[in-house]
Amino acid sequence: MQNQNRNIVYTTISIDKEASRLVDKICKRYSLKKSEAIKLAFQYLDKANINPSEAPESTKAELRKINKRQDDLIRFIRHYEEEQLNPMIRTSNSIASRFDKIVKSMEDIILSHLKDNQEGHNNLLRMLSEKFTGHADAINNQAKQLSRIQQAQQTDNKKLLQLISLYSDLANCGVMESKKKENLKTEIANLINSQ
Repeated sequence: MQNQNRNIVYTTISIDKEASRLVDKICKRYSLKKSEAIKLAFQYLDKANINPSEAPESTKAELRKINKRQDDLIRFIRHYEEEQLNPMIRTSNSIASRFDKIVKSMEDIILSHLKDNQEGHNNLLRMLSEKFTGHADAINNQAKQLSRIQQAQQTDNKKLLQLISLYSDLANCGVMESKKKENLKTEIANLINSQ
């Protein structure tokens, strides 16, 4: 029989009464026509690669297969973590600790240089005051200039110490702290550009 509207060719198949009752039950449950139900069933069997002549495995066997796949996946993740992630974390931590040590030693060196510079400035002021006691105006002007230089140097030194501290915080950030890293980078850029 041929339907002229859709140009579909229909064929017939014969099934026993038990299969017919099963088809009727499924059609009633899902509001399908018999031809739709059979078409969908065969499409499902084809997509799922199910052989209808073989008995289906038990639910327990299927669950065992799923559990085995999950266990394999978990084993793979743990192996990857041990082989790849843990060494990367250890390496980044050692780099961060070395960077922290370097920053602290640089801070000590900078502080000692600052102290030496401060002592040098104090000695220079003493020498100037001893030599130019008669010229009070000249000494006052020079002292004002030196104090401005000193303040500028102190603010520069404070900025340098802030930069060292920010770089240290940036180095100590973990792998997952990208937002904190971005905030620290912006602070560093703002501090450098505020000349």
